[in-house]
Amino acid sequence: MLDLRSDTFTLPSKEMKDAMFQAPLGDDVFGEDPSVNALQKYAAELFGMEAALYCSSGTQTNQIAINVHTQPGDEVICSNLAHIYIYEGGGIALNSGCSVRLIEKPFGMFTADDVVSNINNKNDIHLPLTSLVCIEDTMNKGGGAIWDFNEIKKIKSVCQTYGLKLHCDGARLFNALIETGISPVEYAQSFDSISICLSKGLGAPVGSLLLGNKDFIERARRRRKSLGGGMRQAGIIAAAGLFALKNNIERLRDDHQNAKHLGEILLTHPNISSVYPVQTNIVIAETIDPQGAAAFVEEMKQKEVLCFPFGPNKVRFVSHLGINRKDIDAHSVIL
Repeated sequence: MLDLRSDTFTLPSKEMKDAMFQAPLGDDVFGEDPSVNALQKYAAELFGMEAALYCSSGTQTNQIAINVHTQPGDEVICSNLAHIYIYEGGGIALNSGCSVRLIEKPFGMFTADDVVSNINNKNDIHLPLTSLVCIEDTMNKGGGAIWDFNEIKKIKSVCQTYGLKLHCDGARLFNALIETGISPVEYAQSFDSISICLSKGLGAPVGSLLLGNKDFIERARRRRKSLGGGMRQAGIIAAAGLFALKNNIERLRDDHQNAKHLGEILLTHPNISSVYPVQTNIVIAETIDPQGAAAFVEEMKQKEVLCFPFGPNKVRFVSHLGINRKDIDAHSVIL
C-alpha cells in the first residue's frame, strides 16, 4: 500500500527510537522530566520565545491557547476552513465558551482588511467582544497553502491596534518556513502564541508544543492540567520530538518535491479535473464528477493507493517521510 492519507502515518526511525529509549526521565507534572524540559527549552529558543509547553496533540495546544487568550462570551476570528473550527470537536465553544466569526476566502487566506471588517464594536452590548484572531499555516484545507508573511505582519498590526491576540495553528509551520526561508525567530515576532506539531512531517509518534511568553505558558500549564493533559514520565515521547526538531526539518523539502511530482501525475488522471496549487506536502485533487470523491478514493484503494476524501469532489494526498519518489513513480501508472 502507498499510504498518502496523511503525514500523521509516519513511523519513528530507528535513530528516533534509540533517542526515546535512552531518554532520562522524571515527573513532568512536577516539572522534573529532563527530556521534556530540554524539548521545551530547545523549541522556545528556536523561535526566540520565552517559553514552551509540551502537550499531547495539536488540538490540545490550540484549544489551550484559545482558552488562555479569551473569556467566555468572546468571539474568535478565523477562516471557515480552519482546523480549530472544523476538526477540533467544537472545542472553541465547549472549552472556552466563545463564538466564532468565520471569514470565507480562497484557500483559507484572509487579509488584515478582512480582520478589521469582522471586529465587533466593543461598545455595542448586543455583540460579543472580539478578542482573538487565529490563522493556520500551512493551511490544510487550502491544500498546504502558505500564508503571505507580509500579510501576517499587517494582521498583527491590526491586532495591536484593536487590542486583540494573534495565535498561529502551526501544525505544519515548518513546511512553510522551509519553503519561504523565513527564520522561526522572525516569524514568531508576529504572534502571541504558536502551536507546532511534532507528529506530522517531523515524524515523531506523538506531541505538539505551545509557544509564548512566560506568563502565557504558566497559564497554559494550569489549563493543560485541568484538561487532564498532565503527563508524568513524558520524556520518553518528548525525546522523539527533540530528535525531530534537530534532524527532520530540512528533509521536509523532499516531501514538497514529492508532492509537486504527485500533483503533476494526478493532472493526467482521466477522472481528475484540477489540482490545487502545490506549495508544500499536501495535494488536493478535484474530481470531474461533482460527487466523485468517495468513488475515487475507493478506486485508489483497490489499486493499493490510500488517499482521503476531502469533500464531495475533493481528494487529499499527503507526502511524508514514509514515502519517497520511487514509491510514487512505482504507482504512477495506477494514479
